[in-house]
Amino acid sequence: MYEWKNISTIISKPYTCGHCGNSLISEKAYYAVRSGSGVIHMRIYICHFCQRPTFFDELDNQFPGVLFGGAVKDIPDSTIEALYNEARRTTSAGAYTAAVLCCRKLLMHIAVSKGAQPGDTFTNYVKFFADEHFIPPDAIDWVDHIRDKGNEANHEIVIMNKETGEELIKFIEMLLKVIYEFPAAVKRKKAKP
Repeated sequence: MYEWKNISTIISKPYTCGHCGNSLISEKAYYAVRSGSGVIHMRIYICHFCQRPTFFDELDNQFPGVLFGGAVKDIPDSTIEALYNEARRTTSAGAYTAAVLCCRKLLMHIAVSKGAQPGDTFTNYVKFFADEHFIPPDAIDWVDHIRDKGNEANHEIVIMNKETGEELIKFIEMLLKVIYEFPAAVKRKKAKP
């Protein structure tokens, strides 16, 4: 049984807010002790920036976790942006199989947004990126790796691990930057007098 205490000053804790992404150090928290022990087991810190709570359990696991991967600008299709952020959120929650499946699905969404046929095979979507020069020649291996791992998660009885989930988020982030963010930045730069 735990006893929760009102917000107090305790040992400071550096963390990144899982809500707003800001890094902070806080020494004020609600905390839980085992009845009669006085030892702090769990804490809830309030972010100085967004005023939302972050919970740390007995093992110092953070909820909500920090989004993995970086934000990508200039994605014109809101469903692609939403799906990428969903993959990031599932990774931060430790749901790596779901993150891998989101990355696989993103291949289809991105390819179709650039002119590929809906309902095609994932192999053809990877080929489309290369054939239409949306990716550099050496990038086809890592784009195909997203497809392979996504197929494994989708069609086999396996659970994806943290390493694979985070790896695919990095690959998808780079793909999104190459296809959307970098070209948009160059267009803006050229448009300036």
